[in-house]
Amino acid sequence: MARSLNKVMLIGNLGSDPEVRTTPGGTRVAQFSLATNRQWTTDSGQKQEKTEWHRVVAWNGNRGTGLADIVEKYARKGDRMYVEGRIEYRSYEDKKDGQTKYVTEIRATDIVLLGGRGGDAATGTEGTGRRSAAPAPAQTAGKKGDEAFDDFPEALDEEDDDLPF
Repeated sequence: MARSLNKVMLIGNLGSDPEVRTTPGGTRVAQFSLATNRQWTTDSGQKQEKTEWHRVVAWNGNRGTGLADIVEKYARKGDRMYVEGRIEYRSYEDKKDGQTKYVTEIRATDIVLLGGRGGDAATGTEGTGRRSAAPAPAQTAGKKGDEAFDDFPEALDEEDDDLPF
């Protein structure tokens, strides 16, 4: 049997606070929009940017605390987030006009909050309820030795010609 793959990895910013609800069966689900940006330069040298909006759905697993709980507790509008999951397509009939509506969603299986408020971050994997704190980002003001890449932008511009490929 041939194998197939449906995997999405996104890093972006939350467009609004997540909406969390409980299904009639008692399962919690969070929905939020994640914005990703793409930048390029045209042939004429003009810089262009496009924002893509992704609808993300995060469910709690069967064993207690899960992604929906983590998103509800830690994620807020504007936060930077890594989302891993799969693309799902569904349709439904609009109750107002009876027309069929089509929806494309990212079903999250792993979420990592990147650089949240106060340096806190949380991570979760569907069904495990795993949470951990990430180290706070380096503080550049007032501490010798704690230097960010922003302090040395030329370090990122150099090309390494010694690479074998």
